[in-house]
Amino acid sequence: MSISGTCRRIQPLDTRLRAAAQARLDRLTKPLGSLGRLEELASSYVTMTGELKPNVPRGVVFTFAADHGVAAEGVSAYPREVTSQMVLNFLRGGAGVNVLSRHAGVDVRVVDIGVDHEFGPVSGLLDRKVMKGTRNLSVESAMTRVQAEQAVQVGIELAEEAVRDGVGLIGTGEMGIGNTTPSAAVTAVMTGRPVSAVTGRGTGLDEAGRAHKVAVIQRALNLHRLDRADPLDVLEKVGGLEIGGLAGLILGAAAARVPIVLDGFIAGAAALIAVGLQPFCQGYLIASHRSVEQGHRVMLDHLGLKPLLDLDLRLGEGTGACLGMDLVCAAIKIYTEMATFGEAGVSEKG
Repeated sequence: MSISGTCRRIQPLDTRLRAAAQARLDRLTKPLGSLGRLEELASSYVTMTGELKPNVPRGVVFTFAADHGVAAEGVSAYPREVTSQMVLNFLRGGAGVNVLSRHAGVDVRVVDIGVDHEFGPVSGLLDRKVMKGTRNLSVESAMTRVQAEQAVQVGIELAEEAVRDGVGLIGTGEMGIGNTTPSAAVTAVMTGRPVSAVTGRGTGLDEAGRAHKVAVIQRALNLHRLDRADPLDVLEKVGGLEIGGLAGLILGAAAARVPIVLDGFIAGAAALIAVGLQPFCQGYLIASHRSVEQGHRVMLDHLGLKPLLDLDLRLGEGTGACLGMDLVCAAIKIYTEMATFGEAGVSEKG
């Protein structure tokens, strides 16, 4: 479905469903509210999906991989070829996201949306390449408008395919050397905050490296003079292909009332684009954790999301999303498997 058509399908949440879910939670054999955020998660899942008696969903993390022309500016501590090398590591099951996905019982689907490498026929890799990496956003547009729309469309289509496969919970992941730079640029534009307030050290820059990164991003924003009212223009000029793919994934999942568990900073940038395109999709987002990357707190505050975990993570890939999805499933089990006072024959509070 088209981007505009997908946005039209996304509906605001029905607060009556949250009230009905909370009524059941309040009858369970425990003091009121004693399971805290797990209760919030359970009622949120019911509200998002419309399922008053949900089953534990099948979960999938989509890890989008892409390269970035701005990496030529020395904004990352790692060389560009690490992107393609890590894609192969994902497919072999040796990365952090693979370990945590196995722990959480969710699948990982690896998507080449813009890696500057020809993988050829590789088992398990979803080839959705829009272009071989973006251009250098500090001197020209990262991509064309058509390419930005194609990236979003890839995400929408993958979400639709997942829903047809019976997936009921979608996590966001990514890989791309240099991708905290476009993510910080997107965040600065979409939140209106200064570049220095949303730009961190990425994969391990020192303070001089971070200052250089801030200068590169500021140069890009001065060049393009972006308007947050046109999120696709922001994506086109200073975004990344994996950011566009994740934004589309969010839109496609929200249109099908499938909750989306966000990973960290790059996923947050995608969420800013998606919410800019359709504000209602914010209601279907779950923030798995708060990243060490300093702009992530700005993103979460702007989106009105409270992270489930704060573990000083900054890896990406979908690692935090796996942990968040595990908590969502735990919350659903509490909601559906725990006995009520009446069922258990336990006296309620006087």
